[in-house]
Amino acid sequence: MPPAADRRARGAAVEAAARAYLARAGLRDVAANANYRFGELDLVMLDGATLVFVEVRFRRDARFGGGAASVDAHKRRKLVQAASAFLAHHPKYSNAPCRFDVVEGEGDPASPRLRWLKDAFRADDV
Repeated sequence: MPPAADRRARGAAVEAAARAYLARAGLRDVAANANYRFGELDLVMLDGATLVFVEVRFRRDARFGGGAASVDAHKRRKLVQAASAFLAHHPKYSNAPCRFDVVEGEGDPASPRLRWLKDAFRADDV
């Protein structure tokens, strides 16, 4: 499999594992892989009444920093812009409280070890 296709397959597997993990924790699906000019939202879920924008990051090995370490200021700005676009396209959520979470995956993409970082950053911080 070409490297790009391999990366996409790994990413899809880890996102599916993250979605299942969050669903077991009580979150409900709203959208996945929502693409906007500014970037992509991996998962959008509801935690009670709170709309949660979830960035899923995978590292086969955390020696060079976990997945959350790769969500730098530039990436956070893109995520906030994409979340704003999502809210503009889905007005029924426009008054919902929002949160940005990160789910880190590590190890085997088929059964990754996951770590959920709730409220990983705030829109006000970017």
